[in-house]
Order: sequence, then structure tokens, then C-alpha cells
Amino acid sequence: MDRKRELTSVDCAALAGELSVYEGAGVGKVYLYPERDMLRIRMRHYERGRIELLVSVGEEKWLGVVDPDHVPEAPERPPNFAMMLRNRMQGAELVAVSQFEFDRILELRFERDGETITVVAELFGDGNIAVLDNTGEVVDCLETVRLKSRTVAPGAQYEFPDARFNPLTVDEDGFEARMRASDSDLVRTLATQLNFGGRYGEELCTRAGVDYNVPIDEATDDQLDALYAEVSDLAARLHAGDLDPRVYYEVDDADESGDGDDTVGGATDPTEAGHRVDATPVPLREYEGRHGEPFETFTEALDDYFTFATDEDERDDGGDGGRDRPDFESQIETKERIIAQQEGAIEDFEADAEREREHAELLYANYDLVDDILSTVQNARAEDRSWDEIADRFAEGRDRGIEAAEAVRGVDGSEATVTVEIDDRAITLDAHEGVERNADLLYQEAKRIEEKKEGAEEAVAQTRRELEEIETRREEWEAQEAGEGAGAGGAGEDSEGGDGDGDEAPTDWLAEPSIPVRQSEEWYERFRWFHTSDGFLVIGGRDADDNEAIVKKYLDRGDRFFHAQAHGGPATVLKATGPSESYDESVTVPDASKREAAQFAVSYSSVWKDSKFAGDVYEVSPDQVSKTPESGEFLEKGGFAIRGDRTYYESTEVGVAVGITCEPETRVIGGPPAAIEPRAETSIEVEPGRYAQNDAAKRLYREFKGRFADDSFVRKVASPDRIQEFLPPGGSRMVDE
Repeated sequence: MDRKRELTSVDCAALAGELSVYEGAGVGKVYLYPERDMLRIRMRHYERGRIELLVSVGEEKWLGVVDPDHVPEAPERPPNFAMMLRNRMQGAELVAVSQFEFDRILELRFERDGETITVVAELFGDGNIAVLDNTGEVVDCLETVRLKSRTVAPGAQYEFPDARFNPLTVDEDGFEARMRASDSDLVRTLATQLNFGGRYGEELCTRAGVDYNVPIDEATDDQLDALYAEVSDLAARLHAGDLDPRVYYEVDDADESGDGDDTVGGATDPTEAGHRVDATPVPLREYEGRHGEPFETFTEALDDYFTFATDEDERDDGGDGGRDRPDFESQIETKERIIAQQEGAIEDFEADAEREREHAELLYANYDLVDDILSTVQNARAEDRSWDEIADRFAEGRDRGIEAAEAVRGVDGSEATVTVEIDDRAITLDAHEGVERNADLLYQEAKRIEEKKEGAEEAVAQTRRELEEIETRREEWEAQEAGEGAGAGGAGEDSEGGDGDGDEAPTDWLAEPSIPVRQSEEWYERFRWFHTSDGFLVIGGRDADDNEAIVKKYLDRGDRFFHAQAHGGPATVLKATGPSESYDESVTVPDASKREAAQFAVSYSSVWKDSKFAGDVYEVSPDQVSKTPESGEFLEKGGFAIRGDRTYYESTEVGVAVGITCEPETRVIGGPPAAIEPRAETSIEVEPGRYAQNDAAKRLYREFKGRFADDSFVRKVASPDRIQEFLPPGGSRMVDE
């Protein structure tokens, strides 16, 4: 069987109760592992000591407290998301852990100095982590979501998915009504209509002693009574925290012996029992015959399972070396359904925006009528008339046939609004404002809806790319299977009579279904950096501290120093030699590399931040750069005195490209387009624009994911945080947007 990769709703219910024992723990540090979409919150509890809480929303979706020995090594440079959480949460106290309805959503609520911070872990679909403030507004999130049904985006109110039916709180009459309303069989109804999922749908049937496949219209009252009794028992155990967690193992071929009763071949050592396939909060009758290793707590079981149940544990069931065919059709059907929903949302947004504009135009077309209604309300309020009195006054006017009164359909004092009907359209107005302001508010609402439409259009484009990727993988799978089925009789023979001495074709990494990650760490990655088209390393500071370090430690004889003729920019050094190499007078830096270094210096300066497209840059030698100010002057941190003649690069155009390399190493690179594009497998050029740095990074990330068949590769090597490191300060946009 395939191993578990995501928590179920039952798992989340068990966790929400169990994690309450950690309430009162104080937050120390927060870490983010972008390549794994994993958040780590280090806390300390007055009774339990050090607490390491992991939230994973990547390929594996789970949450739990883990052994400190099992946490990944902290990233060298915290991503912006982690820094934001540290600023908001350091010293905060965990006050509550809860599950949203019966969904795979867990909320971690923290408090500090009277402020509430909520971390929402969405353990379904593509997974997401959202951070909410006191008001429920999204401070930041790993992934922006814009759908017809909900929006999760910085600055917007967090919207939960539509609440799912909760089978753990339903009474017997409600349970029976829900079951009887289905047109499927027992197990499918439990799985889908009652939201238990396939595993627990089968488990409940087994415990109740009923056949999975009994059609609902043939199910007896006794069978439904037995199922409800098992549902109630499970709900009571979860509510009371009466858990008995297990990690279950799949027997390996060599171990298939014995009759097994919660063991395999008498094995008690997990290493002898096969490989891990599931972790559950209670023992499952469905798993009788498998080895089930008991744990004191469910979070300990999850720690063991997700720490050690790697993909290497999986085995081929058939033992013949064959591969299980992925269910491409199901994946395609899911994407097509999502596209249909997204397109429906776009149509709705278009209609809603058009309706708001038409309402605004109706106000202007009936200006005198609307002005009369609003003036009546405002004058009455100025006379301290109550809203009920105003409503009565309009009612009297309707009885007398007054046109303005006949147009009024309702007055709402709690919202200070009046609803009018014009040309069979009901329009709600702000009673405190005039005609023009109300029309303007309607136009603004139309614009806001159109922005949501743009987000939905981006989402449907992304889903279409994902659909194309699945279809491509299916074609590649079928072609490969067909090739293997044809036998190896032609192996070693050159096609078309060739002699086999030709060069091997270059790998099309964009089409590769699985790209190995190969990456080393370099000393210069703490700074901004790129390699020129001639191979020279260029480094630049991200802040004043970096600028100080670059000049003091890394500006050597033979190097060239560049800086934009503008306040606020990186100290840029074109390295003529490596940090441990001696100066070689024969080394000549080509003009092309110097121009690229100049473009780098101006692009990452305040010139870009000010939305300008060009600026002046100067170049000097190392001995012209000094930390000693002129008499009577002062140098701030990160500043330098430049003495002597300068070489100027006037009106140097800004220009940055961000790309992904696949060989010899897999990484994000960024800098002047002339230097980046030849080295990258694929790249995107950016220019000053309206998208904030983090939003622009997310847009590039989605674009890169659409270009690679292996989108998990992009998550691993080119997360939004890593892309953001190569974007200039200020707003940006893709050149081809």
C-alpha cells in the first residue's frame, strides 16, 4: 500500500486535543525551510522544557511536536517569512490549539502583550500557512489563494473553506438523515458525505460488522444504528483524549511468514517488521495482521513516522521490478474540475463588476431622485430623528404617492444605509454620503472585484499549466512503458546506420519529470552576487553591515569598486581573484564585465526603488576607497570616502534577470540579463513595477513552476524567498507581463 503523506480529519481532531498540554509554552525562535514548505517553532514549557513544533505543508502535510534530535538544521539565513514571525511571536505564549470544524485545518493561537497572533495550518490540497493578526487579517502567507469560494492573501480577511459536515458532533437522527440522503453505498457515504475519508470509512464498517458495499437504499436501520454507535465511540475517544497511537508497517517480501496478530512473523523489532505506512491515533481493525508499534502519544507516533518513513521505505508490490502506474486520469479530472470552478468564478466576477458599474451609472442617471432621498435622511438625522422614524416617514410618503419615497425599499440604522430601487435594481447607499460619493464607492467596488478577477485568471492559468504537466508526464510514462515493452533487442545499435560517435544530446531539463538537486554553499552567498559573462565574481552588500564587510574583508588589490551615483546602494566589488588567491597583474577585466557590474550596482540601488530606469555609476580602484572621512566630515555606517578620479558609466539602464540553473548545480541565480540568461536553464527578466518584492517573488515562482515538468524541483531550489533574494528593493514586474 502507498504510505501516508497527509493527516486525516480524524488525525487533526486527535492532535487538537493532545497538543493542548503544551499551552503556556513561550516562543523562542521561528524557522522556515522553504525547500520543504516546513515551519519550525521552538518553544519552552515550564514543565516540559524545550518544545520543537513542526508544521509541514509541502509534499508531506502534518503537524506535531518532535524530538529535538529530529529537527532539520536551521537555515543559514532566515527567509523573510520566518523573520516576520520572529518579530511578531518571539516571547508570545501558546494559548490554544483547535481544529476548524472537521477539516484538515489546525489553528495555533499565540498571545503577546495583549495582541493575538494566529498561525493557520492548511493540511489539504497544495497546503498553506497563514499568519493572522487580532482582526483575522492575513499578515502573510506561504501561498496566495484567490478562488471564487475564498481568498487568502496579505491584507485581506482570512477566509476559511466552506465548513464541512462534522460527523463527530451529529446526533443519531442527523446521522441517519445524512446517510439516507446519499445515493451511494455505505462506505462511500461515510467517506465523502460524512467526511471520514476512505480509511476511516472502511474502519467504521469493519467495527460495525457491516459490508462496505451495501447500497444506502438497502441498508437496514440496525446497520445504521451499528455504524452510529461506532461513530459515537470514536468521537467520545477523541473528545476524551483516550488515544492508543500506533505506527503501522507493511511487511517486506522477505518477512512474509507467520499468522501475525498486530505483528508480522512474530516480529517486535520495527526494523524486522517491514516499512512504515501509516500512523493512527487509535488502533485500526483494518490493520490487524500488520505490525503496529505503540506510542505514548499521537504526536510521538507522528514524529517517528514522518522522521523515518521516507520514500526509500516504499517497495514494489509485485516484486518483479515493475512500477505502479500513477493515476493520471484522476489527476487530470481533478484539474479540469478546478479549472471549471475557476472559470465560473471569473464569469461571476465579470458580472458582479459590471453590475456595480451599472448601479453607479443609475445613480447619475437619476441624480435628483437619489439626492432627494439622501437629503431627506441626512436632514432627519440632523434633527435627531431615529432610524425607525425615518422609515415611517418614507412609508407615509409611499402612501401619498411621493416618487422619492416609493423608490425606498429599506432603511438600516445599524449600518446607516438606505436601499433604493431604480429600474428594478436594488442599490444600497451610504446615508451619510452624497450621490457622487456613493457612485464613487460603487466604481471602487467594481475595481476591487476586477482585481479579484485578475487573481482568478492567474489561478486558472496556473492550473492549466499544471494540467499540461500531468498530461505531458502521462505521455512520457506511456512512451517509456511502450519502449520497455518492445524489448532491448535494438539496444546498442545506432539509428539510421550512424556510427555512434556523435555527441550526446543536451538534456531538456524543463521536460525532465525528476531533476536531482545538486547544490553546494559558497562564501559569497551571504551577499548579493552574480558571475559576469566572462566568469568574474561580482558581490554587493544587502545592507550597511554587508557594505562594511565587503570593503574591509573582500576588496583586494586588482579588484574594481562600483557604486551608483545615488544614495542607498550596494558597495559593489568585481573580484579579479578568489579570496585565497594572490594578485595576478596579467588578469585583465573585459569592458563587458565592467558594464555588467555597473548595471548590477545601479539596479540594486535606490534608482530601482524610485521606479527609475537608468542612473549613473562610477568605478574606482581599491586604494581610492577609504573609511577615513575628510576633516570635519562624518561617514555613516556603510559609507565610504572616494578619493581621486572616477570612471563614470552614465545613464546605465537598470536590468535584472532571475533564472534557475540545472547543471552543474541546481540553484537560483540573478543579476544583469546578459550574464544570467546564458547560464540559466530558464530565466525571467524584471523591471521596476507595481508588485512589492515578496509579491513579485511569488509571481516569478508560479511562472517557474509552470515551466518545469518537475514542479517539486522548483519548490526545492527556487522558493519565493530564494527568488526574492535576487530581486532589487522596491517594486518589480516581469518585463513580458
